[in-house]
Amino acid sequence: MLFQVQMTVRLPHDMPPAQADELKAREMALAQELQRAGTWRHLWRIAGRYANVSVFDVPDNAALHDTLVSLPLFPYMDIEVQPLCRHASSIRDDDR
Repeated sequence: MLFQVQMTVRLPHDMPPAQADELKAREMALAQELQRAGTWRHLWRIAGRYANVSVFDVPDNAALHDTLVSLPLFPYMDIEVQPLCRHASSIRDDDR
């Protein structure tokens, strides 16, 4: 199943910079691993914000939930999820 996920990160202003840097490094490593595995199909930064729009390809709602809660920055995110389905006018063969 495909899901559009919008994530906005809200790190506490009083978080020590070293802790924030460590969380961001762990987040990047896991995000890249999930992209290589095909789980995190698309990742776009929203210009001017500490936020992104992504497309995840997972078996079901529970798998998406498990993936999102595994993200190191998850405790500091506001997340909106939209399930996606194939559009009849799409010319892409790999849409689901």
